[in-house]
Amino acid sequence: MVDIQENSEQVGDGFCRQDILWAVGIWSVILTLSPVVVFYVLMVN
Repeated sequence: MVDIQENSEQVGDGFCRQDILWAVGIWSVILTLSPVVVFYVLMVN
C-alpha cells in the first residue's frame, strides 16, 4: 500500500520515474544515431 501511495504522488506531480527513463532513453538514442545519419548522408552525397 505504501508503494501505491508513493507512485500516485509521483504521478500527481506530473512526472514519474518511468517517464524520465523513457525521455532519457529516447534522447540517448537520438543523440547516438544523429551523427551516424549525418555521416551516412555525407558519404552518399
